[in-house]
Amino acid sequence: MLDILIIGGGPIGLACGLAAQKAGLSFIIVEKGCLVNSLYNYPSTMMFFSTSEKLEIGGVPFVTVHTKPTRADALEYYRRVALSNNLPLNLFEEVTNVKPTDAGYTITTSKATYQAKKVILSTGFYDIAVNLDIPGEDLPKVKHYYKDPHYYALQKVVVVGSSNSAIDVALETYRKGAEVTLVVRGPEISSRVKYWVRPDIINRIKEGSIKAYFNSNLSAVRQTEVDIDTPEGKITIPNDFVMAMTGYKPNFDFLAKLGIQLSKDKFIPEYDHETMETNQPGLYLAGVVCGGLDTHLWFIENSRIHADMIIDDIVSKK
Repeated sequence: MLDILIIGGGPIGLACGLAAQKAGLSFIIVEKGCLVNSLYNYPSTMMFFSTSEKLEIGGVPFVTVHTKPTRADALEYYRRVALSNNLPLNLFEEVTNVKPTDAGYTITTSKATYQAKKVILSTGFYDIAVNLDIPGEDLPKVKHYYKDPHYYALQKVVVVGSSNSAIDVALETYRKGAEVTLVVRGPEISSRVKYWVRPDIINRIKEGSIKAYFNSNLSAVRQTEVDIDTPEGKITIPNDFVMAMTGYKPNFDFLAKLGIQLSKDKFIPEYDHETMETNQPGLYLAGVVCGGLDTHLWFIENSRIHADMIIDDIVSKK
C-alpha cells in the first residue's frame, strides 16, 4: 500500500511529490494527460505574470533568460524537475473513482487499481470551460481554447471576455491580420490584465484598430455572423470565429463524487486551511482547485506552500 497517491501532474502535484519524496514516503503521481498538462495546453505565445523564482518548486532553481518566463521555459523547467528527481509519474491515466477503506483509499483509474493511505487532489481547473449558454455555441467556429494567432489571420474574430486570456487573444490575432471585435460584459477592461498589456489594448481600442462593445453580451452565433446585445440594442456582424475566453472551472462533479463538501454559491470545497485536509479524512486538496469558481485566487506562486503543509500533516499523523 502506498503512503500517498497524488492526482494531478501539474506544478503543484509535482511539488507534493517532491515534498513526499523528501519525507521518505511512498507515492505515485497519476495524471490524465501529459506532464503539466494544463501548461502544455496554454497558448504557445503565453508569458507568465510571475517571475521565475515564484514558480520554483521543491527548492529547485528556475533560471531563464527572460524576466517573465514563457510557456516553453516552464515546460522545460517542470520536465527537468520531474526527470532529475525520478518522480514516479503515471501519465495518460485518468482517475475515475476514489473510495474510502478501513486502511485509507482505493483509487480506480483507466488503467489500474491502487491502495493508498492518503490521497492528494491537485487537479487544477483548466479542463472544463465556462460556457456562454447561447444558441450556436456548439458550432466548430466557437473556441474556448486558444493555441496560436496565425490560424486566425485574415479572419473576422469575435473575442468574448476582458481578462488576460481574452486580451492576449485580441491583441495577438489583431497583429496577425485578423479583424477583431471584443465583447466585454462590464464597463471596461479588467483591472487584472497584465500591467504591461493593459495600456496596449486600451490604445488599440481608442484608435479603432480593435472594435470593443462594453456592457454587452454575445447572444447568438451562426455560421457566418453573430448577434451582440449592446446598450444601444442588438447588432449583427459578420464573423468567422468566436474566441470565448470566459474562463474555466474545476471538476465539481468529481469533487462531489468523492464526498467533498462544496459551498452553495461559489462551490468552494471544504478543507482545513492549516493542513489542506478536506471533510473526508486523509483526502487533501492542493493548488487552484481550492478556490472553487474563484479561480483567480490561487496560482502556482501562492499555492506551492500547500505541498509542505500537506506532507507535514501526514508525517505528524503517522
